[in-house]
Amino acid sequence: MFFSPESDNIVILQGEYSLPIVFLSVVIAFLASFSALSMNERISKNGFFSRNFWLALASIAMGLGIWAMHFIGMSAFRLPVSMEYNFSETILSVFPAVMSSYLAFYISNRINLTRWPQILAGMIMGIGIASMHYIGMSAMEMDIEYSYRPFIFVLSVLIAIIVSYVALYIFTSMQKFMGNFYVKVITSLLMGIAISSMHYTGMEAVVFYTEGTVLPETQHGHHMNLHMLIIAVTVGIGVILGFSGLSSLLDRYVDFRLNHFDALTGLPNRRQFEKVLNASSPASMAVIHLHGLEKWNIRYGYEYGDEVIKAVSEILVSLKPSFGVIYRIEGNRFALLSEDGRDYEKLKTSLERITVILKKPLVIKEKKLVINMVCAVACSEEDEQADLFSNTLAVLQQSNIAYNHEVIEYDPKIHTFAFERNLIHDIDRAMEDEELYVLYQPKVCSNTKMIFGVEALLRWKHPVHGMISPGVFIPVLEENGKMHEVTDWLINHVCGQIMFWKNGGNEAFKVAINIPGSYFTSPQLMETLKQCIAKYEIESKYLELEITETSVIDQIENAIRAVSVFKEIGFTVALDDFGTGVSSLSYLKRLPISTLKIDKSFVDDVPQSEKDSAIMKAIISLGHSLKLKVVIEGVETEDQMIFLSKNFDNPIIQGYYYSKPLNAVEVVEWVNALETQSGAVS
Repeated sequence: MFFSPESDNIVILQGEYSLPIVFLSVVIAFLASFSALSMNERISKNGFFSRNFWLALASIAMGLGIWAMHFIGMSAFRLPVSMEYNFSETILSVFPAVMSSYLAFYISNRINLTRWPQILAGMIMGIGIASMHYIGMSAMEMDIEYSYRPFIFVLSVLIAIIVSYVALYIFTSMQKFMGNFYVKVITSLLMGIAISSMHYTGMEAVVFYTEGTVLPETQHGHHMNLHMLIIAVTVGIGVILGFSGLSSLLDRYVDFRLNHFDALTGLPNRRQFEKVLNASSPASMAVIHLHGLEKWNIRYGYEYGDEVIKAVSEILVSLKPSFGVIYRIEGNRFALLSEDGRDYEKLKTSLERITVILKKPLVIKEKKLVINMVCAVACSEEDEQADLFSNTLAVLQQSNIAYNHEVIEYDPKIHTFAFERNLIHDIDRAMEDEELYVLYQPKVCSNTKMIFGVEALLRWKHPVHGMISPGVFIPVLEENGKMHEVTDWLINHVCGQIMFWKNGGNEAFKVAINIPGSYFTSPQLMETLKQCIAKYEIESKYLELEITETSVIDQIENAIRAVSVFKEIGFTVALDDFGTGVSSLSYLKRLPISTLKIDKSFVDDVPQSEKDSAIMKAIISLGHSLKLKVVIEGVETEDQMIFLSKNFDNPIIQGYYYSKPLNAVEVVEWVNALETQSGAVS
């Protein structure tokens, strides 16, 4: 195997390479590397397909690419003899490459990967590549003999192991940069060249010889159809790349469906409903409230309750006007939006038809039942911007409302007062009985995947009316002077939670708390903060106070002094919703804040809108020039994330792209998972 027979009759045959085919073999290795990088990148992401699926696909892409590179490289080598390939051994040679790639990727994607497992993975993959190469060589059938130069043979195996180790190191440690197309291309090119170098080093180790006279030169005679091989391999890798792209789109579509549509009914959910409300002002709105669903759940089980909800949703969809859109905004509530105010009477007619149908018994799973319901409807007058959602809730939250299949129109003289009175009356009980609760939305440094902090968000689950949006109850509480008490409750709750995190051995996050502008300059706020950090024995650095420019604009001098005092004690202060006010630049340089938060409205149309993208760049550059931390709110899509990562160094992101608001236990689990994932690729 390693030594040619010593004989005077030995004739050493010299081959030559076709440079275009050599180049093609490197291109194939590059495509395989690019495919495997794309697959491996998907392993660490949550998606529609499991990580094992992507692991297998990455292994097939890499193994197939190494195999194809070898045989195309062999086709580039010209010898003056006829050569064929043993079909069985040729097919068999692909398995070492695929299996070793699978084992190497499996090891490399383990959590808390250390140096020795990486070395083991490199050895496995390198030996697999070398095995594939030399099994492929043994598949050659020709009229001459060959042997190997021992030193170069060993060198080729070592090159395969070293190259594999470097390649896997790139796979893992560089994964956080693989979202950048150009980085991925450069990395794939380096890997393709590295894989090719092993093959051509191995070929240099071969000595082709014959005993006897010199063979006459013949046409290079590989009986493998080179063109068919090239086409088959290129199409195979192209299919894998195409499937990767399609599955990425599928994942994004599934993620969009899960986040924006109700799983039970298939209707747009509350998140999409609120997004529409934030983006536009509908002309009219109806909220259909189903009452007493709990009794059907208790009597027949939750599966039956789901069938009731589906049956009602089908009735609503079939009877809604053509210009309206139905949303499922809560477990027992649907909303119907219309953009055209001229169709208000038609909307009411459709709602009355719905109430007539639901007044009759429905037959669900051979059981008859009547669903009690009421429908609240409100419209905007011309040239008037009304908060239709608050108005419909005001109707539903009237204390004497009955659920007898009525369509009730909003009347400001009746419903607004009753709605606000109920909220103000119930808020004290809500704080005592934990109807008010806190969610935490993480803020993430996108490139380093390090947690920057969390924002505390108030939620209210009313025992009668269900979830009440902060956009509804906070303005009412502010107008009636109750928000100061709620802020004190929130500060006390958050400080207690920080202490709990620390005592439980978890990392204590910096928590941002929204402070009403009217309360920010109050001595009572300072007293509450001091009492809470003393009571729970935490440091002031764990709290960040968020204010909006519009809330302090009328008392800017007092606000500037207050910020300075808070900073002296150790609290940081963030300016929230930057850019939505009218005097941002004139006061920004005077407010000694630490953090600038860019409002979601600037993010929504990035990067599709060139103007919004330019404004975003300008605001972030302004914040950095003033030595401020810049937090970008409302980042939801991968396109937005790619734009921000490409244009800014380690932007701080808050939004659904990374995480929805989480409770105190979930946020710890989420952060631990994020750190584990980051550690696995470092």
